[in-house]
Amino acid sequence: MKALQYTSFGGQVEVVDLPRPVPGPGEAVIAVAASGLCRSDWHAWAGHDDSVHVPQVPGHECAGLVAAVGPGVECWREGDRVTAPFVHGCGTCAWCRAGQAQVCPHQTQPGFTDPGTHAQFVTVRAADTNLVGLPDTVSFAAAASLGCRFATAHRALTQRAHLARGEWVVVVGAGGVGLSAVMIAAALGAQPVVVDRSADALALAGRLGAQVLVEAGPGALEEILQVTGGAHVALDAVGSADTAALAILSLRRQGRHVQVGLVTEDPPLPLSRVIGWELSILGSHGMAAVDYPALFALIDQGLDPALLVTRVVGRQEAARLMQEPSGALGPGIVVLDPGQG
Repeated sequence: MKALQYTSFGGQVEVVDLPRPVPGPGEAVIAVAASGLCRSDWHAWAGHDDSVHVPQVPGHECAGLVAAVGPGVECWREGDRVTAPFVHGCGTCAWCRAGQAQVCPHQTQPGFTDPGTHAQFVTVRAADTNLVGLPDTVSFAAAASLGCRFATAHRALTQRAHLARGEWVVVVGAGGVGLSAVMIAAALGAQPVVVDRSADALALAGRLGAQVLVEAGPGALEEILQVTGGAHVALDAVGSADTAALAILSLRRQGRHVQVGLVTEDPPLPLSRVIGWELSILGSHGMAAVDYPALFALIDQGLDPALLVTRVVGRQEAARLMQEPSGALGPGIVVLDPGQG
């Protein structure tokens, strides 16, 4: 099969020929129809995650068809349309049995611990736990954005922050997960405020439902507080000391902050404010397969992930883009079609 692969951190990403995977017990092999290019892939390639070993096939968001199943798989058959979250739970621990596979202590992640989805085929372990049936109304390209960015934003806002209709939510960073958060917040009837340094990203956020657009810079916090009086919820989709602090300081008393942007080192936080104002600081790490029906329900009600897909590229272009800073992808989500050269 054709796949993207790098053999050293920060090194060349190449299109190579690799053996097609064969499913073991409990596993399924997916013929990948679409795979999202995500900032997390760049972090892995750059060597920021010690769970990654080389050589590695990147990619952790995919949708496609079940190509083969191993012994013991009961819920899936060849030809089923499927997607999967980027965290694959073991399927047997207490966390997985409770529907919390996203924090499984034995989790694996394609593109990080295991070969990833930027390939013609990928293996999903514990398929009965981790695969998600894909409705015919959701295209493969749109579904490729669900496994990481939409799923992460959905769980962060609904199950971690418990965002309610009419509440102000500040989203720092208008990349894939930030724009997904804007769309989900708008669909839930909340009032999204978006902060970013890119005029193009802010414009796209406005088209997707953001009510207030704030250019990142020295006056951003004052502008947010002036409009909202302090947000009920804040979400940092970037992952830096400055963006996390901005998100937290934008909250009103007893507000809720959710950190989803990956950090390369733990940043200092304004803990005096956290204590004095009784702020809640929450982490959010993807979403388990069992939680997808609520996201699909929003899609049935009009949420359209396809609006975020700005480009579909082939293998060679994806290999080039993998080595570029995340901003080089531009606003929206870029998707790899592994069947294209």
